[in-house]
Amino acid sequence: MNNSEEKLGTWPLGRLMFSMGIPTLVAQLINLLYNIVDRVYIGQGVGREALTGLGLTLPVITIISAFSSLAGAGGAPLAAIALGQGNKRKAERILGNVFTMLCVFTIGVMAVFYAAEKPFLYLVGASDATYPYASAYLRIYLIGTFFVQIVLGLNPFITAQGQSKTAMGSVLIGAAFNIILDPIFIFGFHMGVQGAALATILSQLAGAIWVLRFMTSPKTSLRLKSDCIRPDLKLVGSIMALGVSPFIMQSTESLISVVMSSGLQRYGNDVYVGSLTILQSIMQLTSTPINGFTQGVQPILSYNFGAGKLNRVKQAYRRIIAVTAGFSFLLTALEMMFPKVLARMFTQDEELIALVGHAAPIFLAGMLIFGIQMGCQTTFMGLGQAKISLFMALLRKVFLLVPFALIFPMVTGKADSIYFAECTADALAATICGTVFALKIRKILAKKIS
Repeated sequence: MNNSEEKLGTWPLGRLMFSMGIPTLVAQLINLLYNIVDRVYIGQGVGREALTGLGLTLPVITIISAFSSLAGAGGAPLAAIALGQGNKRKAERILGNVFTMLCVFTIGVMAVFYAAEKPFLYLVGASDATYPYASAYLRIYLIGTFFVQIVLGLNPFITAQGQSKTAMGSVLIGAAFNIILDPIFIFGFHMGVQGAALATILSQLAGAIWVLRFMTSPKTSLRLKSDCIRPDLKLVGSIMALGVSPFIMQSTESLISVVMSSGLQRYGNDVYVGSLTILQSIMQLTSTPINGFTQGVQPILSYNFGAGKLNRVKQAYRRIIAVTAGFSFLLTALEMMFPKVLARMFTQDEELIALVGHAAPIFLAGMLIFGIQMGCQTTFMGLGQAKISLFMALLRKVFLLVPFALIFPMVTGKADSIYFAECTADALAATICGTVFALKIRKILAKKIS
């Protein structure tokens, strides 16, 4: 056991959560810049239609990230539990199988979206004015699918061994490249949305090189080895059983984008579809740093659960939920107060800014309490509770948001109803998840004792 692993079970929790949660929080904020910077440059420098077209590619980008989570977020907690049990060989076999899964996912995702690109983009709300921009961006972005899979799929294993600062490095490198290359390609070479896509995949390549170099070096306690990448169906099944929850949480974002964008196009117009691009970006300013924090501290739960230190687990999840609930409320409240200021980051189009100013307080309201679900969901994942995590992932998006987004505008005939669907689903899901957590957590810990 190295010092990075040992601190998971011995360091004071406040110091440990700060040292592990803050680097991943910062890393996720920086990672958010990949999309935010692209949207800012395109919205300000190319125009409203280009910004809307860029937003239409979000479902594909989300699906790519979802497959990396299916493998990485499913495998990393299992590897952390194995490390807590002192079984390093099993942890490395999990890592190797995750790498193989990421390679397979890359081939499948690229094949499907290159084949179905045009009908898919029109399905999610593209028009003849916005489709050329969406297509131009997506065809280049897909080339970097493997780089995205590696960075997002293997980074959790760096965090799982207590090296969250190292995990942050890959994101820092990628974001720095993206910020520098975006204006060069978009404006210097006059490439527009194609330049934004090219800058993004080159940035992701730099991050992937960083991750692979570290995971094959002597500095890591979980090393990617050639004799561990052969698929083990039992391990793959366990990884996917736990990873299906974050997979659904992310992939259903694509489903939501399809339903909401097409609804906003049907009951509104291109301006309404463009508003969704900005509103989702604003929402990410809350969800992304909180997800980064929970990603960093989740190994604390997994390691100590595997080591049987249940009092330490209890203290950890109480603090995690307090942090996620508090930050979600404060950040969302600020966003609801100044929506037009945030909208002007992306566009100077007054019609679009006015619509975002009207819609944001409605769209974001459920996020005031959604931090409760973020904290509870992290705990379920960290303790290996695949079935409960899966249900909670399905609850908000599939069982609540998608039906609401379809039914509300059918009843009212207004595009605004889709904004109400988002906040209603978020609030209900957080309430239900918090209630289930309160009822189930003692039983989960009692099983570990027995």
